[in-house]
Amino acid sequence: MKEKIKKIAARISEFRESSDINPQEMSEYLQISVEDYLEYESGEKDIPASVLYEIAHKFKVDLGLLLTGEETRMHIFSVTRKNKGVAVERQKQYKYENLAEKFIHKKAEPFIVTVEPQSKSKKPSTNAHPGQEFNYVLEGSMKIYIHNHEIVLNEGDSIFFDSSYQHAMEALNGKPARFLAMVM
Repeated sequence: MKEKIKKIAARISEFRESSDINPQEMSEYLQISVEDYLEYESGEKDIPASVLYEIAHKFKVDLGLLLTGEETRMHIFSVTRKNKGVAVERQKQYKYENLAEKFIHKKAEPFIVTVEPQSKSKKPSTNAHPGQEFNYVLEGSMKIYIHNHEIVLNEGDSIFFDSSYQHAMEALNGKPARFLAMVM
């Protein structure tokens, strides 16, 4: 997985340099520190899917190009077979599977996200990104932490929220939780 992250990071660096944008401008656009941005761009730190989405938006390219290095070509539809989406590692506590990496000019990024159970003493790390997010629980139960709220979601429950607020998900009952996430 580390090699894949390095390749994505190299593509981001190449896009930034060819766009004459400096790391300070990128960090301000992404609302993160310059140090965090440079760690993402060097491949030393896993890049959150939400940050990848915003980077693609800044460069006016499809997220699929950042993930795979290949130009997206699908204009009418894109099919992703079960368990065949492009894996995106965001943080150790989440596994992301991109469901539409080949479709061009998307208005949202769909993912299947798996949250593994963590130790009780460890609260999940939060993140925030511009835009909105919709999550629909497919399996298990999870707690979402968002802007000083804790909400329990069970299979079939959903939430739509402003993702510029700090948020995190935690699997409950010692079992993984899987959900459909739409990042817009």
